[in-house]
Amino acid sequence: MNKEQLKSYGLTNELVELVSTNTESLTLGRVIGQNRTLYNVVTAQGFLKASVSGRLNNLAIDAQDYPAVGDWVGLRVGGSQQDTAVIERLFPRHSLFLRKAAGRKTTAQIVAANVDTIFICMALDANYNLNRLERYLVVAWDSGATPVVVLTKADLAQNYDQQIADVINIAAGAEVVACSTTDESWQKVTTFVHPGKTIAFIGSSGVGKTTLINHLMGSKVGSTQAVRTGDAHGRHTTTGRELLVLPSGGIVIDTPGMRELALLNGDFETTFEDIEELAQQCKFNDCTHTTEPGCAVQAAIEAGTLTSDRLHNYQTLKKEATVNQNLRGKARENAKLTKMFGSKQKMKAFVKAKRQQRR
Repeated sequence: MNKEQLKSYGLTNELVELVSTNTESLTLGRVIGQNRTLYNVVTAQGFLKASVSGRLNNLAIDAQDYPAVGDWVGLRVGGSQQDTAVIERLFPRHSLFLRKAAGRKTTAQIVAANVDTIFICMALDANYNLNRLERYLVVAWDSGATPVVVLTKADLAQNYDQQIADVINIAAGAEVVACSTTDESWQKVTTFVHPGKTIAFIGSSGVGKTTLINHLMGSKVGSTQAVRTGDAHGRHTTTGRELLVLPSGGIVIDTPGMRELALLNGDFETTFEDIEELAQQCKFNDCTHTTEPGCAVQAAIEAGTLTSDRLHNYQTLKKEATVNQNLRGKARENAKLTKMFGSKQKMKAFVKAKRQQRR
């Protein structure tokens, strides 16, 4: 493999120039897989296993500071392909799909990095949920990539025309594609596949992400399992993120199905442009859109041009993002101090000693 072949993995002339002017002895590579602390990286020399350098590890505060699938990195390579390379540098990302780690943790989790297009996959069966779609759109628009809503299992839709119309109404300008892998309609997604461009598939378990990728690859690259009767979520079929090059020249990242997508940030101006514009017309700048006089948002609900459900979801998501951002900010600050002092106890002792010196 050479640099020309590496373009099939998304290498651009801009990135080549950036690397050539900022590094001397490092090898450029793209992370295509991860297994705990070891990364699978593709380089002009071939495929390597790599780990993070001590320096990069010491500078990292949370998951956002570590390499992820899709990242371009600078490696120090050993004398043999069998040697574990060392990731010395993480190059700037042009997009980043980020969520709060599942559960009570306030740390970030990278879903995909350096993605050009995000396929938000939602099935038109029992998985269909507009509120959840709005949640995905908020994060997708904020990531820097272009979202496309891919409605799968169109053959199982109970009210196809109305479902499509409702999705288009809230898609905030994102293109909407309805398809099924049981017929040739799945080929609609190929419109968005381009050589050297990366697409990330995201969505709940069982919506057909891996099946779509298998169709695009022309072969079975990921296992799939049938959805249990009455289970809208299905079963997890992808257990880790993986970057694959398609025969057509495009690049895909398959991600594990998400049972929850907790927000750390979001693009509300794009996803909820209608509400944001109405809010500018409210009588009071700090209008809560509940009982204030002169509220343009409530007036739109009364007129039937805005649903109370959409407003409620907007307010819920915005509050969640604000709370999680604040919690994460505090968590990152505490992590920095712990890195500096080794523990909270040593940090408190240092602060106490400084106070005593001032007296």
